[in-house]
Amino acid sequence: MTQASAFPQRDILVTSALPYANGPVHLGHLLEYIQTDIWVRYQKLRGHNCFYVCADDAHGTAIMLRAEREGISSEALIERIKSEHQQDFAGFHIRFDNYYSTHSEENRYFSEYIYRQLQDNNHIATRKITQAYDPEKNMFLADRFIKGTCPKCKSEDQYGDNCEVCGATYTPAELINPRSAVSGATPVEKESEHYFFRLPEFADFLQSWTRSGTLQPQVANKLAEWLDAGLQEWDISRDAPYFGFEIPDAPGKYFYVWLDAPIGYLASFKNLCDREGIEFEHFWKADSPAEVYHFIGKDIINFHALFWPSMLHSAGFRTPTAVWAHGFVTVNGKKMSKSRGTFIMARTYLDHLNPEYLRYYFAAKLTGSVDDMDLNLEDFALRVNSDLVGKVVNIASRSAGFITKRFNGELGSVTETATLQTFVDAGEEIADFYESREFGRAMRRIMELADIANQYVNDQQPWVIARQEGQEAELQAICTNAINMFRLLMTYLSPVLPETALASEAFLGATLDWNHRDQRLENHPINPFKPLMNRVDMSQIDKMLDASKEEMPAASGAAPAANIEPIADEISFDEFARVDLRVAEIVKAEYVEGADKLLRLTLNIGAGERNVFAGIRSAYTPDQLKGRMTVMVGNLKPRKMKFGLSEGMILAAGPGGKDIFILSPDSGATPGMRVM
Repeated sequence: MTQASAFPQRDILVTSALPYANGPVHLGHLLEYIQTDIWVRYQKLRGHNCFYVCADDAHGTAIMLRAEREGISSEALIERIKSEHQQDFAGFHIRFDNYYSTHSEENRYFSEYIYRQLQDNNHIATRKITQAYDPEKNMFLADRFIKGTCPKCKSEDQYGDNCEVCGATYTPAELINPRSAVSGATPVEKESEHYFFRLPEFADFLQSWTRSGTLQPQVANKLAEWLDAGLQEWDISRDAPYFGFEIPDAPGKYFYVWLDAPIGYLASFKNLCDREGIEFEHFWKADSPAEVYHFIGKDIINFHALFWPSMLHSAGFRTPTAVWAHGFVTVNGKKMSKSRGTFIMARTYLDHLNPEYLRYYFAAKLTGSVDDMDLNLEDFALRVNSDLVGKVVNIASRSAGFITKRFNGELGSVTETATLQTFVDAGEEIADFYESREFGRAMRRIMELADIANQYVNDQQPWVIARQEGQEAELQAICTNAINMFRLLMTYLSPVLPETALASEAFLGATLDWNHRDQRLENHPINPFKPLMNRVDMSQIDKMLDASKEEMPAASGAAPAANIEPIADEISFDEFARVDLRVAEIVKAEYVEGADKLLRLTLNIGAGERNVFAGIRSAYTPDQLKGRMTVMVGNLKPRKMKFGLSEGMILAAGPGGKDIFILSPDSGATPGMRVM
């Protein structure tokens, strides 16, 4: 029997949350994209008409300010980050049908269209509000761009909306000694007209929609609390300067990034539709028979399960079939940490380990719930080595050599029909696990089958049979049975291990076809076996952690005046005399990829050049530094950092942030001059 006939084709559109175009992808981000990619690959393997679209979230104040710091346009910044994101995702075999940007004409069109529909339906309100304003930068400040002392626990350098030390929440007005995180200026209050989405008018709609099966029970219960407490109108506008789309008929007012970010799903899909001739309306019209799924993190539930469906409903579009949230990633039981090396960037991982190791480990621990997941690195190595190398790949490696050497690469007939049928039948259970995103249960079931296959090989002992005369047919049958079991295991694992699946198809000379998995490989030629996967060595993981550790900057400004560190223990004059301070000319400065605080400086010290990493990026762009003089510790032992070798340390003064000071070009000093 062929399973395809019992599995009608579905039209499915799938999205992941849009990564913000302000920095690199790390392992915490990757959980979502790997989860989505596995689910999409499964759907495509079953023959469904499934599309996976995503885009960079490319608007907002943070992007505008970073581009300004780097001395480039916002457009240039988001293009560069988009390229980096795409390379990282491709490295983990995440296969989008379209990867786009929210800074696109399609997104502008849909943002303006939906906004005008909301206006026409009387779902937009305007009123004046008072906000913190930076008098030096001439810009309004979001809470996250204001820092000061926590009014509850008195911890310094806390954000304007919550304290990371004691967890208290407050308003920026309650901060002690507030300052702009952009310029360091003291914020003032200023009034401005803003535009609001009348979310409370959708309370009845949301009460029904959130309980319609579109959300996980834990999420629906949380939203019920918010709905019972009463919804507030949502501020969808921001004042210039702002990088984004200007609101129609409202000069100087821009759509808040979270208004056009989810609309990016429509824009990316429309771009794909126009390119591939797909009918956009079939997926997004109000009564669409197609399915739309959003995979997101639990921290952005309110945007996707309150604001987004309400906007779609008002504008006449269909709402998502389901919004599926996942939890956060911890490493070795703790929050990801730069100092411990567990804040691991996608690129750093790829420099040291096979991406399919992580895909499998995430799959083995993923459920359909919103629970957090721990990436325990020892367990990671053990599970990959035991399950993938020791069980699955081992089946093929133990059997293929006999077929190649003794039977000219030709399989015989299957004799273990009952056991093989057990493998075929298990496909329906595994399919249900994939469909419901219970990937961990799917992996456990697959490994149970792998145990059966390995036990079969152990019991049959083909290496013993091979030494006995007249047992050629039995030997060929044993190995044929085992390789057919391997083929089914790799079919079930192919959404998780796409590259190993391709290598397995090359070895088998046959496709991994889920819907026709009952068709056996008999009297069929296979190719010589090549190792499909290597074991993980803990030394590889250690090197990855070392590369991920955030080194202390080679130079930094003094601590802010409100947070002066105590003077260190006294040293003797002889100890101090050993420090060789030299005037150095900055002949070259450049940004350090993947580092938010560092610049790479090439220094002329009169007797050659030195390479130094300096934590002064908040105060200077590379162009501002060339030709300046500074003071460096000339006899500091070179230090291997994540980004390269630092051959000294420069000295700088100031409270930090924008205020970090070094010598000017006309200081009168010459390179190599000793500072006494």
